[in-house]
Amino acid sequence: MSTSSKFVEIRRTLHKMPELGFREFKTQAFLLQYLDQLPSDRLEIETWETGIFVRVKGLDATKTIGYRADIDGLPIVEETELTFASEHEGHMHACGHDFHMSIGLGVLTHLVHHPIRDHVLFVFQPAEEGPGGALPMIQSEQMKRWKPDMMIALHIAPEYPVGTIAIKPGLLFANTSELFIDLKGKGGHAAYPHNTNDMVVAACQLVNQLQTIVARNVDPLDSAVITVGKITGGTVQNVIAENARLEGTIRTLSAESMKKVKSRIEALVEGLKTGFECEAVIDYGAMYYQVFNEEQLTREFMQYAKDQTDINVFECKEAMTGEDFGYMLKEIPGFMFWLGVDSEYGLHHAKLNPNENAIPKAIDLLTSYIEWKGNQ
Repeated sequence: MSTSSKFVEIRRTLHKMPELGFREFKTQAFLLQYLDQLPSDRLEIETWETGIFVRVKGLDATKTIGYRADIDGLPIVEETELTFASEHEGHMHACGHDFHMSIGLGVLTHLVHHPIRDHVLFVFQPAEEGPGGALPMIQSEQMKRWKPDMMIALHIAPEYPVGTIAIKPGLLFANTSELFIDLKGKGGHAAYPHNTNDMVVAACQLVNQLQTIVARNVDPLDSAVITVGKITGGTVQNVIAENARLEGTIRTLSAESMKKVKSRIEALVEGLKTGFECEAVIDYGAMYYQVFNEEQLTREFMQYAKDQTDINVFECKEAMTGEDFGYMLKEIPGFMFWLGVDSEYGLHHAKLNPNENAIPKAIDLLTSYIEWKGNQ
């Protein structure tokens, strides 16, 4: 089996076993089993929760280069009809983490057999999709002991062709926060609304009010999004709802705007409590810090990829996508880039089917770059 075929097969095996955040037990076991087959004299392996730290020891290290691969899947019913489709009902690798892992293993395998001067730390991180594994992982004893001098990560991009990477210095991904609002009023018979506090009406009113925040409280030259993707309330058609729940997401390009948006949400909810004589609880769930690419390292990588490979590199715009890799870049300089995988369907779609030809291209690019960077 060729090297490229080997890691495509690994990707397919991983694709069959998507698991949710901090429940990636089979995924962790598979990765550990693979690592156990590699020469052990250059490897240091430690587990953390359902994740793994793997340090490939350098020959005469003066620094450490880090690569992060997220490992969790999503609660999505797969509709690809692939021969290697998910075997875990209701779960799917619909965000490309199976690609991220197989690419990481490809680079790691090469460096074990062809060591470079510096250490390379591979971080297989759980719970990127939620509740967020990057922040506690970077605070772990292992990370403190093996802390890299720079960090690299990639994310598949269905909209770009294979052989393309998209990247930019500075802000790449937005600040994000989940949003859950629970309302409790007074239920009752549909024929006697005056004796109730209807939480379906309150929820609808609140959704409309939330949409005014971006329009009237965020600088027009900045960007923010508030999306309510799900509303639940009530029990049956002829009973006025005592409870309602809004579930959504907040995205902002700046940390300052995130604070402002949340402040306005809280003010509107306080007003709703008074106006509808109800109770309300806000939960922001998982919150992800912006992905901010360090200027010098990013431009150096872009130039390297342009000069040394056949990869098409272009500078993209920032996106409202959320990624908890931002917590790592907050502490360690580095960058993330989009890897073109040419899929008709986008991220988090039940029919996402990335082109596997992107796997060997990414392995070659990252291996070459890390060898160059780690031998300087």
